[in-house]
Amino acid sequence: MFVLNAILHALQISLFMLWEVLWPLAFGFLLSAMIQAVVSKRAVANALGRPDLKGFVLACGFGAASSSCSYAAVAVARTLFRRGASFVNAIIFEFASTNLVFELGLVLLILLGWQFVAAEFAGGLLMAVILWILFKVTLRQRMVDDAKRQAERGVFGSTHEAHGDMDVSITDGPFLSRLFSGRAFTAISHAFFMDLNALYVDLGLGFLIAGALAAWVPNSWWQAFFLTNHPTLNEFWGPLIGPVISMLSFVCSVGNVPLAVVLWNGGISFGGVISFIFADLIILPILNIYRKYYGGRTALYLLLVSYAAMALAGFLIGGAFQLLGLAPTNHHVTIFETQPSWNYTTFLDIAFLLLMAVMAWRFVTTGGIEMLRAHAHRPQAGANLVRDPVCGMSVDPVAAKEHVEYMGATSYFCSPGCREKFEKDPARYTARIVELAPAVHLGLSHGIGSMPGGEMERQKSAIDPVCGMTVDTDRAEYRSFQKGDTYYFCSAGCKETFDSDPGKYIGRPKTEPAH
Repeated sequence: MFVLNAILHALQISLFMLWEVLWPLAFGFLLSAMIQAVVSKRAVANALGRPDLKGFVLACGFGAASSSCSYAAVAVARTLFRRGASFVNAIIFEFASTNLVFELGLVLLILLGWQFVAAEFAGGLLMAVILWILFKVTLRQRMVDDAKRQAERGVFGSTHEAHGDMDVSITDGPFLSRLFSGRAFTAISHAFFMDLNALYVDLGLGFLIAGALAAWVPNSWWQAFFLTNHPTLNEFWGPLIGPVISMLSFVCSVGNVPLAVVLWNGGISFGGVISFIFADLIILPILNIYRKYYGGRTALYLLLVSYAAMALAGFLIGGAFQLLGLAPTNHHVTIFETQPSWNYTTFLDIAFLLLMAVMAWRFVTTGGIEMLRAHAHRPQAGANLVRDPVCGMSVDPVAAKEHVEYMGATSYFCSPGCREKFEKDPARYTARIVELAPAVHLGLSHGIGSMPGGEMERQKSAIDPVCGMTVDTDRAEYRSFQKGDTYYFCSAGCKETFDSDPGKYIGRPKTEPAH
């Protein structure tokens, strides 16, 4: 009977916490979905090509406006890297997408208070700056080249890769008409439930573990562990141990906020809470994905520089808030004692549940379930994947059940829903040709494939400006970015020669004649 009561008490705490933050979570997911409906991932990749200050700012901005799922963020970062974004900007984007997003701030506000929201966003920007500096000082081109080669292999890392590939953005027409159209409603509902599908396990684990720890682990144990009797040591110990606890918790994204509440209630320092929240991108499963995506050496490097940035940012932001008198001193968290009642939280929860029901109907009736099933399908090793022209997901043409012949070309789809959308208006998805030359100095090769958002993508080749060799831009491992243009190279030697004196080569002819 005692064990049953203990389990029920832990579950009660978990459910009460979830009820308190249900509407902020839904609201944050909705805002993120709306942004995903109007901002194309390809546009993001093009904007993040150069590892300069502008690229850093854009990486932070686009990351803050994206999905908060850590696994999806890691997959999107690799996708951006493969599409031309610099490695530095792709990783900065990844960290911003899990630490500067709306839903995280809203949940922190409800559970811990405005000081933690302010520290999270200020500390998130500070951590991004520290990461950027560490990359500039320690990252070598050889490691980037190795990471690029491994990334281009397309090794399967997690089932969330399909979510990272998916691009539901609507790119044609005025902004407001895109945002409030029927197509936008469909895109928003798909992005909303795809995000929810990617996060529900972490959210569930986060609340369950937090409830169990709050109910079963006495505060005296936490206080001894966090050295609360030694305030000075506590300020240093918190930011150092916070990321380690996060790494071993296996919980990421917004799901680690309930755990942060338990740690704060137990006596961890203010900076320790912040560094703990930052560390969702170095949990053990994600480190294993880094190994698959970029290689073991790069994964270890990302662990070391990420930990250093998280711990330092947590310590500095905690110290700054202490000096300014903004850091809270009361560690007692009332959320564990709060029970649902007829207040504004309950009314907002009900309102957002009704809205979610409407979006769920749209999601189900527009092929969302089939798309989820397609996302869960793991492609065969070595499969030659193509892109679904509607949603942007990578599809194995051999295994794809849905395909359409149009204008002499075959398009493949992840689900019947995407195929039906294509058949209703194929011109929307195939009419516009992407003419990138001379902006990226491309010649055209023979193949043609579909892109999401109504564009056609041709396989292209470029001329190495140093040696004159023809380079396949889809497979090129060496790239440089000058004055908004992309240059492709056959080898690291040609890239280094170009980078040492770009002006000497920029004036040369760069494109291969179209076939």
